[in-house]
Amino acid sequence: MLDRDGFRPNVGIILLNQKNQVFWGKRIRTHSWQFPQGGIDRGETPEQAMYRELHEEVGLRPEHVRIIARTRDWLRYEVPDRYIRRDARGHYKGQKQIWYLLQLMGQDWNLNLRATNHPEFDAWRWNDYWVPLDVVVEFKRGVYEMALTELARFIPRNEHHRNRYLRGGVRGRDEASAAAFTAPMEFELPPGATFEPDPQAGLHQRVRGSQRTG
Repeated sequence: MLDRDGFRPNVGIILLNQKNQVFWGKRIRTHSWQFPQGGIDRGETPEQAMYRELHEEVGLRPEHVRIIARTRDWLRYEVPDRYIRRDARGHYKGQKQIWYLLQLMGQDWNLNLRATNHPEFDAWRWNDYWVPLDVVVEFKRGVYEMALTELARFIPRNEHHRNRYLRGGVRGRDEASAAAFTAPMEFELPPGATFEPDPQAGLHQRVRGSQRTG
């Protein structure tokens, strides 16, 4: 389902634990890590789509989370032509997204990557809040930065975390606790898109954060 401008409606989910770290999931059978997200079905509100995707991708129910905030407006990104199927070029442009910031009210063991017969992730970890900007593919980075920046002011504060989410400094990253490693960068393409390699484009990024699976 595309809008008249060629953008597919979508929701993104930033899930916080009690330490204000964000859930980061590894796409099944790939090395690609991302926030939970998915398309909005016809007749769904963004909030209904968010709860559906939350259960389908990480097994959580509404009682396991609290909505803290959402982005005010749609955030859009265009997919470069080299990533779009040739037969979709000219009418598919990219994604428009509403992002939700959620607080996990349950426990880590409530997360269930096998909640459906079609799992999206096969591993997960908690990352410091700004780490995803170091991982996401370049054409999505602007949307990630806009969503994280807009929602950062709603993060529950405590004295230890008080200044970590301000845009000043190095995006609030805790360099002392972040272990750097290098990994191949892969990513999920939206429906209607496929990867056509560009021999001039590099596909490796530096990833920061401690790794955890669940």
